Amino acid sequence: MKKIEIRLEQIEAKITNDDFLKNKGLGNEVGYYIFDYPPQDELRVRQHIADLKAKINQSTGGLKIVEYDLYKLVIAVLKERGYLEKCFQFEKAKGLDYTYEAIIKMLRLTSKTNLLVNHIIEHTPPHSIVFITGVGKCYPIVRSHNVLNNLHQVLDSVPVVMFFPGIYSGQDLQLFGTIKDDNYYRAFKLI
Repeated sequence: MKKIEIRLEQIEAKITNDDFLKNKGLGNEVGYYIFDYPPQDELRVRQHIADLKAKINQSTGGLKIVEYDLYKLVIAVLKERGYLEKCFQFEKAKGLDYTYEAIIKMLRLTSKTNLLVNHIIEHTPPHSIVFITGVGKCYPIVRSHNVLNNLHQVLDSVPVVMFFPGIYSGQDLQLFGTIKDDNYYRAFKLI
């Protein structure tokens, strides 16, 4: 069995543990966790998340996993706000870099009124666990540090797990194992 398989099999026991569900980490920090994994295992991780989510959500224990795929969330919010077609027009007329910047501004990704973070807060019920996925799919538009830092300030009632295709050292993130982010994170390694 590969190392990723062993780590994936440990997730269920971790997230159903009472200490985890109380949403307090070491030193009573809010429970934010990162599950890092080699990018080449993306499809295996996605399948495991789908299976685990189905198992937990169909159980009678009342616990629910709410998954937010950042890429799908970006598309949904852009559609909802009537921006998606504008983005296609921007890309044709002004190029990809201009479009990235326009999307970042449209979604207010660098402000306290971040539309993705607001969506997550508004749609997360009590007694749930938030899974954040799609981190690699939405790079470079959405940066994981923006989501984590903004969520950490306003969502403290449920545990949050970010599935990260890369390396989390316990202090910084390297997307795909190569793109280093110099931001410090207050998150725990899940497994």
